[in-house]
Amino acid sequence: MAGDRALQRHQQKGSRVDFLTDYKIPVGAWASDIFNWLQANGGWFFDGLANIMGTLIDWFLWLLQEPPELAVVAAFALLAWWLQKSWKMALFVVLGFLFIINQGYWEETTESLTLVVSACLVCMAIGVPVGIAAAHRPNLYRVLQPILDLMQTLPTFVYLIPAIVFFGIGMVPGLLATVVFVLPAPIRLTYLGVVSTPMPLLEAADSFGATGWQKLIKVELPYAMPQIMAGLNQAIMLSLSMVVVAALVGANGLGVPVVRALNQVNTALGFESGFIIVVVAIMLDRVLRVGGKRR
Repeated sequence: MAGDRALQRHQQKGSRVDFLTDYKIPVGAWASDIFNWLQANGGWFFDGLANIMGTLIDWFLWLLQEPPELAVVAAFALLAWWLQKSWKMALFVVLGFLFIINQGYWEETTESLTLVVSACLVCMAIGVPVGIAAAHRPNLYRVLQPILDLMQTLPTFVYLIPAIVFFGIGMVPGLLATVVFVLPAPIRLTYLGVVSTPMPLLEAADSFGATGWQKLIKVELPYAMPQIMAGLNQAIMLSLSMVVVAALVGANGLGVPVVRALNQVNTALGFESGFIIVVVAIMLDRVLRVGGKRR
């Protein structure tokens, strides 16, 4: 009797919404048509983009994998000392990389660092100019806001599909997916830093006859630098969080053993590779935490 009543309620509920489901808006079909059109007519563009990104990846891989491991470790230690002016930080970087070598994850780590550095270069090269332009054009930022929201909230697995369609499998689609996910951070933080420039500073620059370009270079960008560096830091952390997702489309790196551990239900391998990712993330965060204070 209770089952009959439940069935009756389900049928009544279905009848109330049938008029909506009968006229379903074909969002998925529209998206599919757009991607099919792009694939048919934009092959030259995507092939060129793939070549550029592939060259960038190959160059960084050569830079990190061709020299001896200890030479690369020494270079990172010198970079850490130069940025932080701290021998303790340089020692921390050396110990972190020695631990990675000890665990046998040097090659995977260099591949993940390649993905992170390449994604950050692309994101900062695009994000900083776009953030500056949006700060000076409020209408542009209003248009960008929903697009940036979509880029960060749309599940990453969704835009992995067109990445595979356009670029196949490998490091290139992993880099593209990472850039799409990371790009909103430097745009938003650059915008925030520039628009928060105090009005008295801008008025003082105007009173001395500064041009718009001079105000940008000598007033707005120096004041916004902490926010821009925070955008770089966020780009690095978000890129590193994508290494596992990128492994699902054939990108090499630390995500590969994590995915393998998941498929095999291998606790030891999963914890080991996951801990290496944590070590890399901590090192990058500490070394590149610069420009955090305004003078």
